[in-house]
Amino acid sequence: PAAAGDEGAVQAAIAGKRLLTTIAFNDVEATTWQARLVRHYVGADAQLIADNSPDSERADAIAEVARREGCLYLRLPPNPWTRRNPSRSHGLAMNWVWRRIIRPAAPLAFGFLDADLFPTAPDDPFAPLEAHAFYGDQRPGDDRWFLWAGYCFYRHAAVAGEPLDFGLDWFAGLDTGGANWDVLYRHIDPTSLPRRPIEPVAALPGVALREAYFEWRGSWLHEVGLAGDLSLRDSKRAAVRAILQPHLDAAGAKGSGGG
Repeated sequence: PAAAGDEGAVQAAIAGKRLLTTIAFNDVEATTWQARLVRHYVGADAQLIADNSPDSERADAIAEVARREGCLYLRLPPNPWTRRNPSRSHGLAMNWVWRRIIRPAAPLAFGFLDADLFPTAPDDPFAPLEAHAFYGDQRPGDDRWFLWAGYCFYRHAAVAGEPLDFGLDWFAGLDTGGANWDVLYRHIDPTSLPRRPIEPVAALPGVALREAYFEWRGSWLHEVGLAGDLSLRDSKRAAVRAILQPHLDAAGAKGSGGG
């Protein structure tokens, strides 16, 4: 069971709704930014912060972010892959949310977000689900493909009966989310799904792109927090903050009159 939060209450709150789930991991600032910007810009009925943080102090702070920003919150149970393999940890967190919360609650639609992905303009990522069973950012893997775990959306009725697995399949060259290849993706021509542009951009002047970059994914900014030279993370975070600040100012805190 969840280490904190009421699973039954969350299930009741998302039934028949359009749900966004963020897998959080120790980053209070990014979780705050995303929650505020999603509320301001994104067409969704509810946002669940599923907290995979091993640090209890940061988990408590993220729980407070959820309360303040009007998000649902669950702290996930201890994850055996944390500190051993981040991709497997993330995939297991997604599977926990799918099996214990989303599948039994039957929301109208659901999607998963990485915590360092920030909308900067009005968007409705659920709109493509009117014509497609699933949608998101595609990643290739040899002769296969899958939806990136950080931005993937599903019509619940279309997938509820399938044995979904958001884990990875390294034997087939597929990262987190790739284990759904056999279940979902192999049946669909990827060119039949809508795509949005993905553009890597150097984050710091005078620093090579591969050392410090972020991505524009359509109008969403992806910090790509684990990429490049990790000694530059603070400088890169400052650059991301500068880009997002006008949007955060426009969104405001919940209850402050903004957003």
